[in-house]
Amino acid sequence: MGLLAAFPPWALAAPPVLLVLGDSLSAAYGIGQDRGWVALMQQRLAERGHPHRVVNASVSGETSAGGLARLPQLLGQHRPAVVVIELGANDGLRAIPAKVLGENLRAMIDLAQAGGARVLLLGIRLPPNYGAVFNTRFEKVYAEVAAEKGVALEPFFLRGVAEQRALMQPDGLHPGAEAQPVLLDNVWPALVPLLEPGAAALSGSAPTSG
Repeated sequence: MGLLAAFPPWALAAPPVLLVLGDSLSAAYGIGQDRGWVALMQQRLAERGHPHRVVNASVSGETSAGGLARLPQLLGQHRPAVVVIELGANDGLRAIPAKVLGENLRAMIDLAQAGGARVLLLGIRLPPNYGAVFNTRFEKVYAEVAAEKGVALEPFFLRGVAEQRALMQPDGLHPGAEAQPVLLDNVWPALVPLLEPGAAALSGSAPTSG
């Protein structure tokens, strides 16, 4: 028996890719890539027996429009099994209408699902100084898009972090190194069901987290 025949077929296959498409919140702004929640996620995946290889395509300053423009090439290059979309904070900070954010998120989800990927959407909330009306519309976009497209959702990615000044960097916008494990814990429950080989990729069949 040859050497390759000694291994089961799944052991010879390339590991599935988990693509993270985000902004500075996922690009480990100000703390270094190896300390960010995405790097910690790769470690946890390995520790818990998941074969996925994480590709962090996050760029500081990225908007939903920028993510949408980059996504086709990323999908073609990496053929991800799972796509985590963490975008919108810069849209909000630039007062881009919530309607535009929603359109871009829908388009990104459509592209990812068309490529056979399962999608997790990470919701963002804005600082209160942007006004209750704008903030409410902005926050609702994530829930509406996730429900419409049938994708998994973490409603508030910065839950337990944004409220704690000690966990934020001096600019008040970016989580510090101590916050990164909390961010991963926020993402993890909604992510795990998407890692199973039989997890659905089609609209309307993926789980949500509330």
